[in-house]
Amino acid sequence: MSTDTSPLLSARDLTVRFGGVLAVNKVSFDVQRGEVFTLIGPNGAGKTTVFNLISRIYTPTAGSITYDGQLLTGKPAHSVASLGIARTFQNIELFEHASVLQNLLIGRHTHRGTGLLDDMLFTKRARLAALEAREKVERIIDFLDLQHYRDTMIAGLPYGVRKVVELARALCAEPRLLLLDEPSSGLNVEETEDMAFWIDDIRREFGATVLMVEHDMALVSKVSDRVLAMNQGEVLTMGTPAEVQAHPGVIEAYLGSTGDLSSLRRKQ
Repeated sequence: MSTDTSPLLSARDLTVRFGGVLAVNKVSFDVQRGEVFTLIGPNGAGKTTVFNLISRIYTPTAGSITYDGQLLTGKPAHSVASLGIARTFQNIELFEHASVLQNLLIGRHTHRGTGLLDDMLFTKRARLAALEAREKVERIIDFLDLQHYRDTMIAGLPYGVRKVVELARALCAEPRLLLLDEPSSGLNVEETEDMAFWIDDIRREFGATVLMVEHDMALVSKVSDRVLAMNQGEVLTMGTPAEVQAHPGVIEAYLGSTGDLSSLRRKQ
């Protein structure tokens, strides 16, 4: 385990304007190495916009993001995966007419290490790279219990399984920072419990740091080390799950009046 105590990710005064709309306003936070850090807030709070800034889908109007000591803000979007950052999406983004195995192999593209000529001639180097990729993918398939679906087309899978496949594809990239955008969205209670176990195991077995956007407060409480609550593009508060759920501003943002957030699930 690394002894580096510096944050893996630091956001400073992130601000985003879309025309006249201030979507994110001076948001700052650090994500420590090896932790599960969660962004919560009602719809429109700016959580996914922050994810898109880290993924380089958006460029901030002001502010900066530092990842592992280097400025991320100026990096092109296509370089993010090679830096060790992978993500899932709220709306599943998989190749529906490809199998689970083929989708997961795509997640290995940043580690391929071969050129066009190697691949065209299927040289020894290409064969070894393909074998290594398959071994890595099979490990993820076993880890997430996807053996039964290995050769099934994505289009024929239930929604809950597709969510797991998207998580698997992200893990195939061997991320140091894993961004999970509403991993429990559309899942039933049993599937959400499985997701909680997997998030904990991902940190322990793969050494990944997890940054998550989530509405399900039961899942947030179960897996998160720290939580940042947002509303209308700004930071409301940050702390442990219990501290954040008890904050009057968070209760007001979710429920409109004082109440108990502990049983809140997908209210938004």
